[in-house]
Amino acid sequence: MMKTARALLASVMVLSAGALISGCQSDPDIDITKLGLETDPPDVLYTQGLANMKAGNMAEAGRKFDAIDQQNPFSEWARKALVMSTFVKYRQGRFDDALASGNRYMAQYPKSKDAAYVQYLVGLTYSKQIVDVTQDQRAAQKTIEAMQAVVDNYPDSEYVDDAQAKMRFARDQLAGKEMQVGRYYMERKEYLAAISRFRIVVEKYPNTNQIEEALARLVEAYYAMGIVDEAQTAAAVLGHNYPDSQWYADSYKLLQSGGAEPRENKGSWIAAAGKKLLLGS
Repeated sequence: MMKTARALLASVMVLSAGALISGCQSDPDIDITKLGLETDPPDVLYTQGLANMKAGNMAEAGRKFDAIDQQNPFSEWARKALVMSTFVKYRQGRFDDALASGNRYMAQYPKSKDAAYVQYLVGLTYSKQIVDVTQDQRAAQKTIEAMQAVVDNYPDSEYVDDAQAKMRFARDQLAGKEMQVGRYYMERKEYLAAISRFRIVVEKYPNTNQIEEALARLVEAYYAMGIVDEAQTAAAVLGHNYPDSQWYADSYKLLQSGGAEPRENKGSWIAAAGKKLLLGS
C-alpha cells in the first residue's frame, strides 16, 4: 500500500512539472528561464552565453554555460561550456568556484585543445589571491605549482611566457615573506632564527628581488654572533654578484669597522650558494 502511494505521488509530481513547463511555454508573460528551467539545445545555450559575455552580463552567461554542463554531461558542448564557465567565474571574482570548475576540467580533459588555457586560468585564479607579504602566502605557492604545470605540460602554448612571469612574482612574494620574518628575528636579536630565514631566500629563491638584502642580512647576523668568517663569505658573495649594490657597500663598511673585509670561505654553504648565483641558476 505504501509503495503504491509513493508511486502515485511520483506520477503526480512528474505530471505537475510537465504541466508547469507546458503552461509556461504557452503563456507569453511567463519567462521560464526565471524559474531556473532551460529548454534550448546546448549549441543555442552556448551561443546565448557568449552573447551575454559580450554584453557584460557575466552572471547570465555563467548560468547558460552551467546549464549545458548539467544537462549534457560529458558531451563536447559540456566540455566547451566548462571552459567558459571557468573563465566567467574567474572574471566574477568567484575564485573558489573557478578553481573547482577548472580543476574538474583538468581532471576530465587533460589532453584537450583547451587544457593549456584552463590550467593557465587556474594559475591566474591563484595569482589574483596573492596578498601582502605580511599575510599568508599559500596562494603564491599555489600559483607557482599551477603555472609550473603550464610550463611543464604545455611548453609550446602561448601562455608559457606569462606563466613564468607570474611565477617570478610569486617567488618574490615567498622570498619577501621569509625576509619579513627574518627581519623580525633580527630586531629581537634572535640571530640563529633570522639566519635560517635568510638562508632559505639565498638557497631557494636566488633569482628574486630579495637576494641582495638576504646576503647583507647574513653579514649582519653572522657578524653580530662573532662568526666573522661566515660574515666575510656572505659579503664576498654579495660583492661578486652585486658590486654596485648599496647593500654591499653597507656590508663592506660593517666588516671594516671591525678590521675585517669580504673574503670567501670555500667550505661555507654561502660560497656554494654563491656559485649558483654566478651561474644564474
